[in-house]
Amino acid sequence: MQIRLLEPADIPAAAAVLRRAAETFFLHESAPEDAAGFLAQHDAAGLRRNLDAGFVYHVAVVDGVLAGFIGVRGGTHVFHLFVDAAYQRRGIARALWDAGRAAALVPGHPGFFTVNSSNFAVPFYASLGFVRTAPMQVDKVRYNPMRLSMPLVGAA
Repeated sequence: MQIRLLEPADIPAAAAVLRRAAETFFLHESAPEDAAGFLAQHDAAGLRRNLDAGFVYHVAVVDGVLAGFIGVRGGTHVFHLFVDAAYQRRGIARALWDAGRAAALVPGHPGFFTVNSSNFAVPFYASLGFVRTAPMQVDKVRYNPMRLSMPLVGAA
C-alpha cells in the first residue's frame, strides 16, 4: 500500500470510491432525495473545489488501485475518510488517518481534530480516541459530531 498526496488526476477515482462507500455504508439511512443531494455535493467537482480551497487530501493506492482517501479541512476537521468496501479491514483507514494527522500536526496546531462520523464509522473513530460531542444529527445524512483532543504540537 502506498499513501501519498492526492493529485488532480486521482479525483475521478476518489469520487467513485466516495460514491460506492456512501451507498454501501450510510446513504441507506437517508431519504432518496437527501442521498442524491449528498452525492451531488460530494462528486468529482466537489472534491476539486475542496482541493482548490486548501483541503489536504491523501490517497491509499493498493496494487495500482485507489482504495481510499482522507481529506482534512483547516488542519483540524476530517472532512472525508472513505475506503472502498473491497479494501475494508486491511488497516487502510488507519494509515490514511495517520497520514492526514501527521500532515496537520504542525507547530501552532490547536490540539484537536473533529469529524462528523457516519453511524457505520463511529466505532472506528472511537478506536482512535474520538468522542461524541453531541447526539446524532441529520442534514441529508445522519452523522455524529466527534472530537479528538491531543497535546499541542511543540508544547512543553
